[in-house]
Amino acid sequence: MSTQLWKSVLRSAACGMLAACGVASAIAQEKNQESGIVTTEMLRSTTLRQNWPSYNGDYTGRRYSSLTQVTPQNAGQLMVKWVFHSRNAGILEATPVVVDGVMYMTGSNDAYALDAVTGKVLWHHQRSVTQGLIDDASGHINRGVAILGHRLYMETDNAHLLCLDARSGSLLWDVAYAPGNKNYGATSAPLVVKDKVLVGTSGGDDGVRGFIAAFDATTGKEAWRFWTIPAPGEPGSETWPKGSAYQHGGGTTWMPGTYDPELNTIYWGTSNPSPDFDGSVREGDNLYTNCVLALDPDTGKLKWHFQFTPHDLNDFDATETPVLIDAALKGKKRKLLVQANRNGFLYVLDRETGAYLQATQFVKVQNWAKGIDANGRPIRTDLIPMEEGTRMCPSYAGGTNWYSPTYSEHMRMFYFISQEDCSVYKAKPEGFEEGHAYYSTGATHLPTELNRKFLNAYDLSTQKRVWSYEQVGDTRSFAGVMSTATGLVAFGNPADEFEIVDGRDGRSLWHFNTGQQVHASPMSYAVDGKQYFAIAAGSDLFTFGLPDSAVGIHTGKTGRRKPTK
Repeated sequence: MSTQLWKSVLRSAACGMLAACGVASAIAQEKNQESGIVTTEMLRSTTLRQNWPSYNGDYTGRRYSSLTQVTPQNAGQLMVKWVFHSRNAGILEATPVVVDGVMYMTGSNDAYALDAVTGKVLWHHQRSVTQGLIDDASGHINRGVAILGHRLYMETDNAHLLCLDARSGSLLWDVAYAPGNKNYGATSAPLVVKDKVLVGTSGGDDGVRGFIAAFDATTGKEAWRFWTIPAPGEPGSETWPKGSAYQHGGGTTWMPGTYDPELNTIYWGTSNPSPDFDGSVREGDNLYTNCVLALDPDTGKLKWHFQFTPHDLNDFDATETPVLIDAALKGKKRKLLVQANRNGFLYVLDRETGAYLQATQFVKVQNWAKGIDANGRPIRTDLIPMEEGTRMCPSYAGGTNWYSPTYSEHMRMFYFISQEDCSVYKAKPEGFEEGHAYYSTGATHLPTELNRKFLNAYDLSTQKRVWSYEQVGDTRSFAGVMSTATGLVAFGNPADEFEIVDGRDGRSLWHFNTGQQVHASPMSYAVDGKQYFAIAAGSDLFTFGLPDSAVGIHTGKTGRRKPTK
């Protein structure tokens, strides 16, 4: 559907009444209703060309685009097409969603519909940021939207789920889903699975009890809720001390999961336990923190779990994307789940059963574990956070973090950003207090430590790193990766740049300096046969494409871009 057509639909929706716009306009609107709709079939597709209909593009979490217009030969010709500036509080960490030429973007609690060709604002839904939040929630971060039909869903900083009309931005309903502890927040993008909208929360460092909740996509009525910290007597409760520790156990679900329609299973990562660094008040493995959970999306029932870091003492959240890949491993074709974990190891699981298959250390320096045993459990060293401080690696920011990885179907390679750094971890008992963080106590960076970042390419079949591209610049960036069917790997680098490299060898092909730190992951889409890339940096959203002359595009009298014959 063209951008002009979408503008017509939006004008019709704004009229509100048939008589206001006339019979002809109403008929045109009815005719156009079939376009711009996100269907369950669209969400299930693993072929991403024109649209990018969800946070990771598709359910697999691969962030792999099937578009082929931009290649290693012409990537050097990419240029800025437009820039959108968000005036809201907080930096942009969202990945845009694009459907039929309309881009949907969030900034804090606000949502925008943009013309994906020009960047013109089509509508803007405003909502004030919430005062009195703490820790991560106080940054008012929002990572994007989910769409089903003509309904758009987003989370707010204080853990409300909003449903908007995607054609006009009008609010349809508003559900508060994390009552009872004001330390809750939300920073994620929702995930639509069949007729439900799935959400999580932030606050794992602040003494909340984590959960995943599912709501009816039409009515907003809660369908089910899975608590990641089991109550006394429930399976897994034996991994916590008796008493009320479970009520403030953390295990939040602050990044969207992935979904396998064939297995009808969602996969969702959980965060660290609370308090972060003092394990003396929570003896045991502390299920289901630092896990990937396999859940039935219809009922919320747990199918299996895998815990990457039992009794975590280093804030090694497992909220990194659980990527779903069908590939041969050790001579057998399998349904795999791959996660580059914050603890410094790259894991491969059987996603049908949750069986551990292999783990590979990807950080060059780590001292918290001697390795991973035959069952996938880390073999810890005797280092633990102490009141006087203990140097441990990886750092508090992890060997990697929430920023997106990618799996290239074309290159059969897994790409992700890693970080080489260590922290001094300190622990001192403190009680939970609502309205305050619950770290007990913290981690600091030594000025003598050299913090380095790398873009890595891993061959899962050989369990080996194929190449590694060291980055330069400020390593405080939190930028992710995507890949394309022409073998490109696109990412934000620590030098405030959007960069594209050749997936075969990591050779840099092109870069653009945004002038701002990149804390988001890129995506790609197409309108009228032309491919674009988009990525947020600072408070701006940048969109790139090839010059019209490079792809055989000309501008007709109507202003709509059409391919030449």
